[in-house]
Amino acid sequence: MYQALYRKYRPQTFDDVVGQSSIVKVLKNSIEQHKFCHAYMFFGSRGTGKTSLSKIFARAVNCLEHIDGNPCGKCKNCLATSEKECVDILEIDAASNNGVDEIRELRNKINLVPAELKYKVYIIDEVHMLSLGAFNALLKTLEEPPEHAIFILATTDPQKVPETIISRCQCFSFQRISTDMLIRRLEYVCDCENIKIENEVLREIALAADGGMRDSLGMLDKLSSYTNDLITMDIYTELNGLITKRELKMFSDYIFNLNFKEVLSQITQFNDCGKNLIQIISQFMYYLRDLLVDYYTNFKNCDYDISLVEKLITIINEKMFDIKKSGNPKIYIEILLLNFMSSISNKSVVNSSDIEAFQEKNSAISSDKKYESISWKSIETASAVEESIMVSDKKVVVDDINVEKMDSLNDSVDAEDNDYFISKTVADILNLDEIINVRINNAFALANKQVLTQEMSKLSFLNDYTFDQQIGYLVCEILNSKFRVASNDIIVLSYEYDSIVQQNLEHLEQMEAVYNKLTGSSKKFAIITDNQWNELKSEYISQMKNGEHYEIKEEPEKQFKKEETNDIISNDVASIFGDIVEFD
Repeated sequence: MYQALYRKYRPQTFDDVVGQSSIVKVLKNSIEQHKFCHAYMFFGSRGTGKTSLSKIFARAVNCLEHIDGNPCGKCKNCLATSEKECVDILEIDAASNNGVDEIRELRNKINLVPAELKYKVYIIDEVHMLSLGAFNALLKTLEEPPEHAIFILATTDPQKVPETIISRCQCFSFQRISTDMLIRRLEYVCDCENIKIENEVLREIALAADGGMRDSLGMLDKLSSYTNDLITMDIYTELNGLITKRELKMFSDYIFNLNFKEVLSQITQFNDCGKNLIQIISQFMYYLRDLLVDYYTNFKNCDYDISLVEKLITIINEKMFDIKKSGNPKIYIEILLLNFMSSISNKSVVNSSDIEAFQEKNSAISSDKKYESISWKSIETASAVEESIMVSDKKVVVDDINVEKMDSLNDSVDAEDNDYFISKTVADILNLDEIINVRINNAFALANKQVLTQEMSKLSFLNDYTFDQQIGYLVCEILNSKFRVASNDIIVLSYEYDSIVQQNLEHLEQMEAVYNKLTGSSKKFAIITDNQWNELKSEYISQMKNGEHYEIKEEPEKQFKKEETNDIISNDVASIFGDIVEFD
């Protein structure tokens, strides 16, 4: 009868185990030194060798003549453990035997001495599937087991195992097997089985296995059953519902060339051919990732705007969970890609002369303190420039900053400095919303890309103060923000959640003081949510398109709440006690 490859090539000794060298070393040393624990816990992702090592260890502890910690395979105990009828090594599937009664039966039998071997070894696979009652029943046995009993608990989800169980075990974390190790093992199996396969296919199998040896051998088994001839990438993609690199390249061209019709047509075609769209979008993400790696490490030219490639990879990676859980992945993927394409379809190509002209115009606006008309093309340019220097590009080269001046400013910061703490909190300002709105208006009116770039380049100087006991939390909040637009006097910051905005508004003046102190600036902050920024930006572009201008407004004075005293002498009695007071 044919035996599956993952069973045929299951490790029989510690030396056969792939990718778990540190765990193997500990277990082999414990065998050689006769230092066994009564309970072990093996946890890690599927196919990394937990069950295989459990069986090897069970044979090794019972071996009469072990060789460097490995079972000899020749003594009577090794021969007995290799038989399926061995009653002293019990492998229990916790998924189907997860009740209290099964564990109680195990407890009743555990005191019986081994029939043939030195030790009775209980291997409980997927132990996290046990019920709470079963864990409680197992607890006492793990704490004080008989001398002849050894427990090995294996699980892929240790978070579901009670801490009381874990604390009584010697725990080992199994790592995912590296791609190179998987490839070498697959090559060995192919040589033994006389399987002809392309190296590229082996690499794809190893990548798809995600660190699991069993999955990679299972895939190789399926491919070898498909054909006796050379296994090519075309066969691999056809059998797994994927697409070829040529199709990936064509799909990428359609997306980055903004060919909406062909993108939708390709997705429909993949779906009609029975392809797995979730696997295809994952394959597409890895294809784009390879383009990035070639661009940055191998210095190969990329056919697309590298920043757009990075953006698309980020979007797909963030939405992958939602795609998998979607009721209709096809529609979700279509909308995802169309949204990405539409977000860049309105951006004209920005050449250096356009940027220089726009910067000169902004500089003139800032110096005159008034707003002049800007063409629709300039607004598109401004939008492209602004998006190109957002938080993901905070690695701006510091050109316009006097570094010596910055160092002196940094040295002047003292933990005892009380400039950051004000007597009245921002929560006491009655007209805070009006002040923020005026600041946003003035920031848009006098927006200057060069100022924004310069301010963002200063952020690297704040990293040294993230752990400062006095101002570290304020510095972290500034670094976690997105710098959206800036003028000579104001910076607009945004955060994803409204709760964070409200929290930081309470520390607005402290954040301003810390930022200005550390960077040598004199800026005021306006803090909003990302959604508010998107609305304000759309409104800004719409007004510029219609020829409307932002007028500079004077920021109102802060209006603080009046302090009230509940002193019965200074306050009216009725204002304190209300209607319950009667006057004669």
